[in-house]
Amino acid sequence: MNRFEGKTVLVTGGNSGMGLVTAQAFAAEGARVVITGRDAATLAAAKATLGANALAIGNDAGSVAAARELARQLTEAGVRLDALFINAGIAKLAPFTDIDEALWDQTFNTNVKGAFFQIQALLPLLNKGASIVLNGSINAHIGMPTSSVYAASKGALITFAKTLSAELLPRGVRVNVVSPGPVSTPLHDKLGLDDESAAQLKAQIPLGRFGRSSEVAATVLHLASPESGFIVGTEIIIDGGMSQL
Repeated sequence: MNRFEGKTVLVTGGNSGMGLVTAQAFAAEGARVVITGRDAATLAAAKATLGANALAIGNDAGSVAAARELARQLTEAGVRLDALFINAGIAKLAPFTDIDEALWDQTFNTNVKGAFFQIQALLPLLNKGASIVLNGSINAHIGMPTSSVYAASKGALITFAKTLSAELLPRGVRVNVVSPGPVSTPLHDKLGLDDESAAQLKAQIPLGRFGRSSEVAATVLHLASPESGFIVGTEIIIDGGMSQL
């Protein structure tokens, strides 16, 4: 299929993991892809996989100034957007008694404030009929120890699917959210789970395995395409039944 032929999409945090897999899926279906990320080396490597028309822009997802600078650069380049996947985020876990203000601020700046103001800055660049997909998490729905700050940040992000949908529908823009469970990505690798902890986590998933980034990407592309035009303000949970069964 070429559902995104002639379309331009932006994937924040598209330089690695789930973001890169999703960006590649968009490109495979004909989209011109813009990716952002903080690491110049991984950005360059990711861009090389996305085709000659792809753009890779350095960006700090937790900075409001960087959000506005990204919008300025895209405006200057004459870019208009048909889909936006707000994927960049961080997951730092710690026991409640060990959490300090720095961890709280870093998490909320990146996962909530940065996402909110990135959408605000890019809004003038969205074409009528554009789709915004937010990357949430099932941690907003389950009481996993050590995840209190991360879970709260994702819970706040998930509410944007409803509140922003109500505000942006008159502009012809839909907002939805995907909430993955445990997925094999570099971000989850960075959590430092040992083999025993990973096995215990896997045992909680009814399907008996971790998810794949390609499975999340397929859902993002569905929500970003016109075929999902009657889906608005909705959260789709992708967790192998972990939070559902």
